[in-house]
Amino acid sequence: MTAAPISIGLLAVSDRASAGEYSDRAIPAMREWLQNALSSPWSEISQIVPDDAPAIRAALLQMADAQKCNLILTSGGTGPAPRDVTPEVTLALPDAREMPGFGEEMRRASLRVVPTAILSRQTAVVRKQALIINLPGQPKAVAETLQAVFAAVPYCLDLIGAPGMETRSEVVAAFRPASAKKN
Repeated sequence: MTAAPISIGLLAVSDRASAGEYSDRAIPAMREWLQNALSSPWSEISQIVPDDAPAIRAALLQMADAQKCNLILTSGGTGPAPRDVTPEVTLALPDAREMPGFGEEMRRASLRVVPTAILSRQTAVVRKQALIINLPGQPKAVAETLQAVFAAVPYCLDLIGAPGMETRSEVVAAFRPASAKKN
């Protein structure tokens, strides 16, 4: 019996990409990383929105509630610029519960590469049966931060009642406590 695919939302937050001034590179970076890392079936729902709180909120709620995405990755809008509001919008979602360890670890991983990573405000929340992770906007940083935190994602999804997810251990080994492992 094949497991049902988990639905994953990929949301790029960028004024210029949403206006068509340049091609978004964040969604392809997230997609490529997931294609390499996941061994279980998954489907993608993607969207590009401007750095605009109502647009970000609407997209996140649409992905989580109507489209039933259990994992939503955002890219962009996590810096200190006035229009960077992705973390505020994510944290203000109804029923959102912050998962501060994700942001802490993403910054720690990025600081090994670039000192300006300290300016990033990445975060994550659990909202109902969805885990929402705010990633940085640069494609290289997307891969670095996903690599840093993804080992915990499948177990987090288990805990919130989302469909199961498995990874390719040669890319990232999903960690589950011995008491949680299926026989």
